[in-house]
Amino acid sequence: MKLHEYQAKQVFADAGIPTPASALASDVDGAVAAAEEIGYPVAIKAQVQVGGRGKAGGIKLVDDQDEARDAASQILGMDLKGYHVDRVLVEEAVDFTNELYVGITMDRGEGKPVAMVSTKGGVNIEEVAEEDPDAIAREHIDPAFGMHPYQARKAVYDAGVDKSIANDVASVLTTLYDLWESRDGSDAEINPLMVTADDDVIAADAVMNIDEDALFRQPELAEMEEEAAGGDELEQKADEYGFDYVRLEGNVGIIGNGAGLVMTTLDLVDYYDGEPANFLDVGGGAKAARIANALDMVFSDDNVDAVVFNIFGGITRGDEVARGINEALEQFDEIPKPVVVRLAGTNWEEGMEILNEDLVTVEQTLEDAVERTVAYAAEVNE
Repeated sequence: MKLHEYQAKQVFADAGIPTPASALASDVDGAVAAAEEIGYPVAIKAQVQVGGRGKAGGIKLVDDQDEARDAASQILGMDLKGYHVDRVLVEEAVDFTNELYVGITMDRGEGKPVAMVSTKGGVNIEEVAEEDPDAIAREHIDPAFGMHPYQARKAVYDAGVDKSIANDVASVLTTLYDLWESRDGSDAEINPLMVTADDDVIAADAVMNIDEDALFRQPELAEMEEEAAGGDELEQKADEYGFDYVRLEGNVGIIGNGAGLVMTTLDLVDYYDGEPANFLDVGGGAKAARIANALDMVFSDDNVDAVVFNIFGGITRGDEVARGINEALEQFDEIPKPVVVRLAGTNWEEGMEILNEDLVTVEQTLEDAVERTVAYAAEVNE
């Protein structure tokens, strides 16, 4: 479960992490009133769970009432990377001299949580990790003992954080780990953690993702779940259909049965220079209606330019999948997006015979199916 920024900031503030004064608004008048109450300058920030909001026009800094009204009018109702913006966070602007990054996640390779600190905050941390991995200090934590104070200090000093704020940053990092552990987090990060001229550190952004399987012991966070999902209609639809679904930022739609199979497909899309638009696992034993629902979901994503089906029949039968694909596509006078299908396993031959090849492209191997889908998606953008 992904918390919105305003929800994560409330969790952080309750734990003692400094955050700017802020208020949530769902209409222009409410945003202006909040800005007047907080005092200018303020930042008006779209509350959608996607990166790069600033570059996409979803965050604006304003200095007076007219600018606040104009910015709120532009942001509320906008489509931001496929997400409809229905709420904004109006927040006190931070006069900063530096931007840091702090985060906690699970290092699957090491089998331990890892604390991360970088002086290159305020930008996409994944790009930093790829282009300059030494710019991120990492400290692995034994979950049996938690984060020792010396580990927090070591991560901060290894990152090159100035000594004048090192203790404060280490304190924020320690609190972030405590939250990650006690709230059953999967990811927790602050990017940027801003440093002011007075050497104060303030969480100017907040990310907190929760393990959904642990929500039964997190009643306070469970109450936020419906509201947290409210900004994304596709994720709401995925909940209704009972799909494991994650929305990504690419244009190649992916449908498979089984998490490992879907992850393999994502990796191959990347290998063939494509960008995945989603992770969608229809699960085992998927019948025709469920396959049709999966197609409905992926077609509903405006970012998707082509779709690949990767089905390996075990419990799921190839002929059932084929019927579902046919039933879904036969509803359209014109197929909205190219669909490529790869079937294997139980009844795959029967499925191949059933598939209407006037509606889909059929490939024998997964590699060929993914490569063809990436090519279709690229053609749309030429």
